[in-house]
Amino acid sequence: MPKGAGQKLKLYYLSQIMIKKTDDEHFLTMPEILAYLKEYGISADRKSVYDDLAALTELGIDIIGEQVGKKYYYHVGTKKFELAELMLLVDAIQSSKFITAKKSNELIKKITDLASEYEARQLKRQVVVQGRIKTMNESIYYIVDDIHRAMQENKNIKFEYLTWNINKKMVPRKEGFYIDSPWALTWDDENYYLIAYDLTDKKIKHFRVDKMRNITLTEDKRQGKELFEAYDMAAYAKMNFGMFGGKEITVSLQFRNDFVGIVIDRFGKDISIIPSDREGWSRTHVEVALSDQFFGWIFAMGGHIEITGPSDVVERFKAEIGKQSDIYFGK
Repeated sequence: MPKGAGQKLKLYYLSQIMIKKTDDEHFLTMPEILAYLKEYGISADRKSVYDDLAALTELGIDIIGEQVGKKYYYHVGTKKFELAELMLLVDAIQSSKFITAKKSNELIKKITDLASEYEARQLKRQVVVQGRIKTMNESIYYIVDDIHRAMQENKNIKFEYLTWNINKKMVPRKEGFYIDSPWALTWDDENYYLIAYDLTDKKIKHFRVDKMRNITLTEDKRQGKELFEAYDMAAYAKMNFGMFGGKEITVSLQFRNDFVGIVIDRFGKDISIIPSDREGWSRTHVEVALSDQFFGWIFAMGGHIEITGPSDVVERFKAEIGKQSDIYFGK
């Protein structure tokens, strides 16, 4: 590299050396900094590097110099992201089903570039969630981008919506395209969902983003604004189980007191909890979207959470249990 070109890039290379080679536990002396610069083909004297380190500080890189004995050590202190924050991002990406394995690796590589090489090793050791189910839709990022663009431009979207068949192939759920007004994206049970106003059924629906394909923006303006503005996303998330919707209804539950944490985690701490006539139990009333998934959640509690009302909901739950009993034990 010509000396002039190298000198122009000196400040950049110096910043990379400090970010990659130092952190709160690892330091460089001035001779070591000069040696690393030389590896980039840049010769520099101490005074110019002192000035450059001061310039990096002015640019927002927290360069700290400390004297230990007769030597002076330099390192980067506060960074844009703390190591714990980077670990959190890595774990979130690795555990997200809607991010493909290929894209997960790409994103994690970009995150490790924000850390020192020593911290990067710790980040790589964090990636231990292997073999989990990941989406295979590599185009999901472009779909999300199209949805955001449609919302920004106040336009409807047209798309195919896919489902699995018994041959393990993704096929369209129906002939033709869905045409919907996109209003929000949300996250539930490790999946990414589009919340949209369905122009055919005239109501709010949700679609798993990784099952959408061939999305295009139409020239028509979005509809359903008033319905969406009255739509409580937080309440919807608490009422629905795995994004399976149903009739919204208030149900009465009775639960063992040591299951209170499970109830609060599911429905939030704003619910009212009152003592039950049954010793060691309590009662509450919650809003749910009545569905098979709700009944499945109750069943999974092993009798420690019970539906006590309304009576028609109790009878429906009994009937569902009866159906399952008939399947496995016969009538």
